[in-house]
Amino acid sequence: MPRSRTKASDNALAAGRPAGGDARASAAHFTHFDGSGQAHMVDVGAKDVTKRVARAGGRIAMNAETLAMVRKGTAKKGDVLGVARIAAIQAAKRTSDLIPLAHPLMLTRVAVAFDDDPTGISIEVTVETHDRTGVEMEALTAVSAGLLTIYDMCKAADRAMRIGEIRLLEKTGGRSGHYRAA
Repeated sequence: MPRSRTKASDNALAAGRPAGGDARASAAHFTHFDGSGQAHMVDVGAKDVTKRVARAGGRIAMNAETLAMVRKGTAKKGDVLGVARIAAIQAAKRTSDLIPLAHPLMLTRVAVAFDDDPTGISIEVTVETHDRTGVEMEALTAVSAGLLTIYDMCKAADRAMRIGEIRLLEKTGGRSGHYRAA
């Protein structure tokens, strides 16, 4: 079966260097590919167990009438934010079932917070563990599922809702240290 590679990676390999620049940069940025370009699950067995925390956020824009229904709890499908909170928590727990190369992790905490303004709802998810790999994917997956659940529960009233701005806000722990979005 042929390998999946980009033209840029083919050109880099033909020139005798790893795709994406020097070996250190390549290893730091594309750890899910082995030396021959095949996707693989990263071996984290030699890493230390440390406390890992990740915060991610996102937003769903909606019309004022839909937002008012969510705030009042009068949406036809029920408590929109309550169900979205449970969806986000469940998604964090099931990330390795959804993201093919993510490791299954024993999460120690998943916290979900919502905020709203006149044009929509923001979600922020914090995920924690004591493990050998980070929880960024769990936080991002949780945000995505929470926002998709809000869309699902409100789509009868507002199909023009827009999901966006999903991103990692902060992460701590592990070899790469602390990251905070600008």
